[in-house]
Amino acid sequence: MDKEQTKILEALQYAIQMEIDGKEYYGKASQKCEIKAGKELFEWLAEQEDWHRQKFEKIYKAIKDSKAWPNIDVEAGRQDKPITLFLQQAKVDTCDIKSSRSELNTIAKAMDMENKTHDFYREQGDVVVYEAQGKFYKALAAEERKHYLALVDYREYLIDPEGWFRKVEHHSLDGG
Repeated sequence: MDKEQTKILEALQYAIQMEIDGKEYYGKASQKCEIKAGKELFEWLAEQEDWHRQKFEKIYKAIKDSKAWPNIDVEAGRQDKPITLFLQQAKVDTCDIKSSRSELNTIAKAMDMENKTHDFYREQGDVVVYEAQGKFYKALAAEERKHYLALVDYREYLIDPEGWFRKVEHHSLDGG
């Protein structure tokens, strides 16, 4: 196996471990979460991490077996709940700010994790051997950015529920 293949496999192993760690973290976060909207968001994120892991494992096996990057679409066959899951649940959920303070540290760590995976995937997408490799990593980087933004949304909801609802429902006070 040549040097490039070794680098690719090492990056895939690293990515698989990041996704395993992410799933574990989000699973624990969902169990601790006292707010239903947050619980469902963390459960959704855990599912996303597992989905990514499965894709990486298929790619890893394909490269080991055929020494070529398979053409795997990030979106293909996905049974995905939209990120609006949080938005829908938050509209019926009540937010007790005192009970949600513990969530802020969880969210901060999750945001950091999503940023690191986004950056790693973006970097991997920039140094590719196969065209399909670049497309795959760039698509995953975009997904990680969406996860990050969903966490930002949840944090804003916890910090200022009223302001969050005004923003989400696009109400304005124009006085006119």
